[in-house]
Amino acid sequence: MNRQILLAARPRGEITDDCFRLAEAPVPEPGRGEALVRNLYLSLDPTNRGWMNEQDSYLPAIPLGQVMRGGGVGRVVASNGAPFEVGDLVFGLVGWQDYCIAGPANPVTPVPPDVSPTDALSVLGITGITAYFGMLDVARPQAGETVVVSGAAGATGSVAGQIAKIQGCRVVGIAGGAPKCAWVTKDLGFDACIDYKNEDVGARLDATCPDGIDVYFENVGGPILDEVLQRINQKARIALCGMISTYNDAVPPPGPRHLMQLVVQRARMEGFIVLDYAPRFPEAIAALSKWVEQGRIAHRVDVVDGLENAPRAIHRLFTGENTGKLLVRIAEE
Repeated sequence: MNRQILLAARPRGEITDDCFRLAEAPVPEPGRGEALVRNLYLSLDPTNRGWMNEQDSYLPAIPLGQVMRGGGVGRVVASNGAPFEVGDLVFGLVGWQDYCIAGPANPVTPVPPDVSPTDALSVLGITGITAYFGMLDVARPQAGETVVVSGAAGATGSVAGQIAKIQGCRVVGIAGGAPKCAWVTKDLGFDACIDYKNEDVGARLDATCPDGIDVYFENVGGPILDEVLQRINQKARIALCGMISTYNDAVPPPGPRHLMQLVVQRARMEGFIVLDYAPRFPEAIAALSKWVEQGRIAHRVDVVDGLENAPRAIHRLFTGENTGKLLVRIAEE
C-alpha cells in the first residue's frame, strides 16, 4: 500500500493536527512514459504553509483531500518507457507519500550519482540554489560591504551568508538562541550573530554594523525588517526570500513602518522565486558543489524519521526548533 498524508483542512493561523489525514491507497502503476518512484526523503519548507492556503500563490493551492505537496528525493523502482533507469535517484515534487508517479504530468530531475539524497535536498538542492541566486543575482554583494542575513541558522540563510563571505563581505546573522548563534559564527564563519530571542536587535545591529547595512537577505519579516530598514545605506539592496514570521498570522500583519527609508537611501527591495531560475540551476549546483568540496560552505541537516511524523515535524520550522535543513526520512536506502 501507498501511505499518503492528505490535506484535510486549511489552517486558520497555525497548522493543527486536523489539517492532515493519513490514508492508504494502492501503489500506482506507471503508464507509458512514466516511472514509479519510491520516496526516500521529504523536504519541509516554509512554502509548504503557503500552499495550504485557499488562495493560489506562485503555485496553485493544494485541493482539499489531495496529497500534501512537497519536494523530495526518491529511487526509481519501475519504468514504463520513462527516461529513467531502475535505481536512478530523482528529485521533484514527490508529495507526502511513500510512492509517486514521475512523468510528463509530474516531472522529476535526476540527482547526480555523486550527490547524496540529503545534499540533493539541502545545500545542493532548492534551499542552496535559492541562497545562490537570491544573494548573487538579487542582492549582488560587493567586497567590503556589510551584509545582514535573517534566519541565519536556517537552510537558506546559512548558505546565503557563507556565499556573501566568499564574495569578501562582512556578514552579520540573526538567529534564535545562543546555540544557533554559536553555530553561525564558529562553524559557518559569520562575523557576528544577533540572538533575536535574547538581545535587543536594534542595539546589536548598531554595534555589529557600525557603518550601516548594504545588503539584507530577508527570511523573517516583521519587526526585524523594520530594524534593518532604519540602518540601510544609500543604494542598499534587500532580497526578499521569505517572511516566515507572518505565515501563520490569521490576519495580515501591519506593513513595515520605515519603507520611506528606501526612498531616502535610494535603496531597492526585491522579491524573488527560485523557480524563475530553473534554466540556470546547473550553474548554481556546480558553484555550490565546488565551494562545499573546498570547505568554504558548511551545512547541516535535521532529519526526522517516519512519514507519519511529517505533520508534527513541520511545526519546527515555525518554532525555531530546527537548525539547518529540515528533512523527513520516509524509507531507508
